[in-house]
This record gives sequence, C-alpha cells and structure tokens, in this order.
Amino acid sequence: MQIAKHRKAKKVQEALGSNFTVLEFDQPTASAAQAATAIGCAVAQIAKSLVFADAKDAPVLVIASGASRVDEAKVGEILGTPIHRADANFVKSATGFSIGGVPPVGHNTHLTVVLDQALREFDEIWAAGGTPTSVFRLTPNQLNQLTGGTFADVALA
Repeated sequence: MQIAKHRKAKKVQEALGSNFTVLEFDQPTASAAQAATAIGCAVAQIAKSLVFADAKDAPVLVIASGASRVDEAKVGEILGTPIHRADANFVKSATGFSIGGVPPVGHNTHLTVVLDQALREFDEIWAAGGTPTSVFRLTPNQLNQLTGGTFADVALA
C-alpha cells in the first residue's frame, strides 16, 4: 500500500482535499471482496459506486455497502423515475472513471446520488479512489457531506 500515484487517483485526491488519503495497493480493489481483502475490513464496509441511468438517461450514482445488492425498483421509487444499470461506456462518459474504480467524487458530470443506509452501521468505510487498485477511508457522514447524497434503503430484501 502506498500514497496514490496514478493520475486518476491523484484527481480523486485533489477532489477530496487534504482530509483524506487515497491509497494504492499492489493487488486489485475493483470488487468489494477484493477491496475488503486488500484493506483487511468487512465486505460490508466497502462503499461500492454503482452507476445507473434514469428514464431520461441522466446518471444516477448509488453508493452501496459491499454486502448489499441494489434493488433498482426501490431506487426508482426514491427518485420518482425508473433506473437501469448503465454500460461501461456510459459510466466512463458520466464519471470519467472506469467500472471497478468509480469514486464517489470528482466526476465529469453531475450525478444524482443515493446512499445505502446500511453504510451508517460502520464507524469507517472505504470507497474507490479512481482506479481498480485505489481506495480511501471515510465515515458515512463524510460520504454524505462529500456527495450530497441521501441515505435510503436500496438493498434487495
């Protein structure tokens, strides 16, 4: 583990400011399970960024606990518009990052953000840092402040 050196991770570091540190690992952190293994935390402490598109093809970012599967119908009800999983090209265009490294901040465009209430169960969580090998630590409240997202029940029952 080391301080971020990749240009995408540095972009995230700049967006976060000095209160956070983006770390890069020698092993992949692209999935919640991989990130939890690299960090040494519970899978549920991984704040995974999932990009969807709403009915008007506007980007929606759902930041879910690594242990949760997102219920698209629930998120659609929360937002008042149906959503569907976005493809890799849409994700890259909307965020500037590739799937497996999408951070909660530093995106190319404005994204509507919904946060998984399950993340509130933890004192610290970990989010992607812009690459498939980078992450940073934060609290659920900091995630809320950084993204302006709303906590809600987004998980499949």
